[in-house]
Amino acid sequence: MATERNARRLTAACPQARKLGLAPGMTLADALARVPGLRAEQADPAADAQLLLRLSDTALRWSPIVQPDPPDGLLIDIGGCAHLFGGEAALAADAQRLLGGYLAVRHAIASTPLAAHALARFPVSAAGEAQAIRLLPVTALGLAPEAEMAVRRAGLKLVGDLADRPTAPLSARFGKQATYALDRLLGRTDSRLSPRRPLPALHFARRFAEPIAHVDSVLGAVDGLAAKAALALEQRHEGGRGFAISLCRSDGEVRELTIETGQPTRDPALLARLLRERIEALSDPLDPGFGFDLIRFAVAATEPLGTVQADLDASRTQGEALSALIDRLSARHGRDRIRRLLPVDTHVPERAVRSIPAQASNPAPDWPLPPASEPPLRPLCLLDPPQPIIVMAEVPDAPPRRFIWRGRHHVVVRAEGPERIAAPWWQMASEGRPTRDYYRVEDEAGRRFWLFRRGLHEREAGHPSWFIHGLFA
Repeated sequence: MATERNARRLTAACPQARKLGLAPGMTLADALARVPGLRAEQADPAADAQLLLRLSDTALRWSPIVQPDPPDGLLIDIGGCAHLFGGEAALAADAQRLLGGYLAVRHAIASTPLAAHALARFPVSAAGEAQAIRLLPVTALGLAPEAEMAVRRAGLKLVGDLADRPTAPLSARFGKQATYALDRLLGRTDSRLSPRRPLPALHFARRFAEPIAHVDSVLGAVDGLAAKAALALEQRHEGGRGFAISLCRSDGEVRELTIETGQPTRDPALLARLLRERIEALSDPLDPGFGFDLIRFAVAATEPLGTVQADLDASRTQGEALSALIDRLSARHGRDRIRRLLPVDTHVPERAVRSIPAQASNPAPDWPLPPASEPPLRPLCLLDPPQPIIVMAEVPDAPPRRFIWRGRHHVVVRAEGPERIAAPWWQMASEGRPTRDYYRVEDEAGRRFWLFRRGLHEREAGHPSWFIHGLFA
């Protein structure tokens, strides 16, 4: 129940309550007058939405195309999947077995999503689908209350009454939404589903007559599916970058495991090793319950991968070994725990580097190489934040002669610069970032530092301050 229109009303009713004459929309006072011992619970739409998402995950055992239909429905495209369960009737029976134990389940199979939706909510007896759709009430179209009332006042009570009439007069009288819903219901227009999860590039499944519970048996079944995926990828001259394994328990629960690789691959042995690493790294054990009766193996993302010849100097082998190590560490510790740095096209030192997962594809250019026989322009070690120093230098633009950092005096024997770095003009005023003049300096002991003077003399700062920003190796 929930408060609607200044009254507490029923929002849903179980089959037993409907048999007693109760229905959604009825006030709680009227319901209690009819059934004095009625048990009413406060409605929780958020919990209902979460349950629907969990049910959509469970429905992935029947098809990869599942669309939640709030508030209490699921639309499943079983085209090409029913034969895995022995036909449409067997698939529906499996769904009834899993969900009917704790939910009131009604289903319908039709050629369009809206037709299946309508036949499940308004069951009719007919010889075939076409005849059943014509016998549906106009409420099955899901029109706005005003439009539905206008249709009923015109004497059109069934979908067949609308289907027999020309489209143009219906649109002129009842609006385009009415004819659009009618066309979707009759299959005259495209009404494909929008799956909750992106469709994988390839997917394979294996059912078991008797549920399996041993981890080695599960891994063996996954290895067989991985071999099928490898053959399909080889025929397509592609390799997989992301793999998803769904372990469907006989009680409806689904355990999902994901594997990612830094390079495209179709090696079943590599996938088997990564899967074992992933299972061993789980915080909770892989609980089979009463056993897994269905395993799905999906290749979520693919990239071109042709036949390659090994280099004579074994450089390719070394790169593959590093990639395999990254994949194993990521599978064990998590994708976001193993990271690498990429250059960013900006002259601001603090923003010139960004961190991404090591397995992610490389969307940025490689690191710029310094000119031959020239020292690096940027230090490998940056201080965050830059640390203030005391500097002796000639003004306004002379390099430092000596400086004090962390209580130690450093006499500068060599200096290069300045390299002037300023924030973009549209950020200088908002972020208060004055101009910086950077110097590469070397002290009498041979140590090299990256210093900068913040603020232009008598233009941005009366007395510019000095900082050390990095250390050269």
